[in-house]
Amino acid sequence: MAASLAPLTEALLDAARRAGAEAADAIAIAGTSQSIDIRAGRLEQAERSEGTEIGLRVLIGGRQACVSASDTSPATLARLAERAVAMAREAPVDPYAGLADPDQIARSWDLAALQLCDSSPEPTAAALEADARMAEAAAMAEPGITQVEASAGYGLRQVYLSATNGFSGGYERSSRSTSAVAFTGSGTGMERDYAGEGRIHQADMPAATEIGALAAQRALARMGARKPVTGTYPVLYDERVASSLIGHLIGAANGASIARGSSWLLGALGTQVLPATLSLIEDPLRPRISGSRPFDAEGLGAARRMVVENGILMGWTLDLATARKLGMQSTGNAARGTSAPPTPANSNLDLTQGSISRADLIRDMGTGLLVTSMIGSTINPTTGDYSRGASGFWVENGEIQYPVNECTIAGNLRDMLLRIIPANDARAHLSTRVPSLLIEGMTLAGA
Repeated sequence: MAASLAPLTEALLDAARRAGAEAADAIAIAGTSQSIDIRAGRLEQAERSEGTEIGLRVLIGGRQACVSASDTSPATLARLAERAVAMAREAPVDPYAGLADPDQIARSWDLAALQLCDSSPEPTAAALEADARMAEAAAMAEPGITQVEASAGYGLRQVYLSATNGFSGGYERSSRSTSAVAFTGSGTGMERDYAGEGRIHQADMPAATEIGALAAQRALARMGARKPVTGTYPVLYDERVASSLIGHLIGAANGASIARGSSWLLGALGTQVLPATLSLIEDPLRPRISGSRPFDAEGLGAARRMVVENGILMGWTLDLATARKLGMQSTGNAARGTSAPPTPANSNLDLTQGSISRADLIRDMGTGLLVTSMIGSTINPTTGDYSRGASGFWVENGEIQYPVNECTIAGNLRDMLLRIIPANDARAHLSTRVPSLLIEGMTLAGA
């Protein structure tokens, strides 16, 4: 249980006080993971790792320093605290650094409601190998598939955070995953595609055979890919890649970017950034979802919030420091590891779904590009100018005609996001639920 890490964080805080820290927070992360990789019918790799990492942040007179270690002996804790205090005394003054006020921190939460950890036994290496081999066999059973790489994994992560402001809490999270990459063709005509699934609870996992078969079907559909024509066309982002568009919006609304003045959303608070029919909601309290959490990395309680409501940008993503810089209140979005101070980060996101299917959007788009894979990225953070490599399928008269690759999509994010038309195919189990998105009038560079 994560509570077993509590004495470790309290010992770190005690060491920090003895070393001269005015305030401090300590985090301990214990993890177990194992993975199996199968390639060309053979066991290629089997890995297992276990370990505990600790991190300490100390504050003295407006200065802060962070240190981390993987040794949890009492002598190491004492040296770690002394080193952190010495570093903080030499650090520049940061008027925005500091712990939460005692009246800001979370005092209670319902871990059972979040269902973040599977109570069933950890899978054996043999069980993971069986999953990977079933995925591989299902993909190889499809005529035309020449090779498959399949993987299966399991992880358990425990986190505990304590601070001198009185906060103390922890939780644990489990994960189970299976994936496959299928290859078809040879030489310059070789194509590949993938499928993968991950869940917190093993009972929620789809069959490994389904994952392997889907990877094969996707790879076979890419046979004979060519470059599309150059011009201005509608582009339909498949559900697999559509979340990247919302990711650019979320990145630009991050308080750290706003505080630096390096975001194309500067000055956009309270203005329209999506169509008026769409909202974007962050909800870190969704049960059985990988991005859920009871509190953030500064001990503030997790809560549902509107990022965009009816197309209007409602707020930035803030931790305590960025909120203080901007004269605002934290949104409870602090994230951190063991070796650095908190930074703002989002958890579960939900974009309003549309009322029609992806097939309907394909029918309605006429002639254009269905994007299923993206590579590379050139995004200007201050202007929102957008350019990405893509591959997928060419659509004519509302029907898929042939696969395409080696093309570039370009536009400006501020304009693009105002024109998105959503389908209704977002997958319910994902932390970021974004359906397929159609955008008219994109610039394509192909043949």
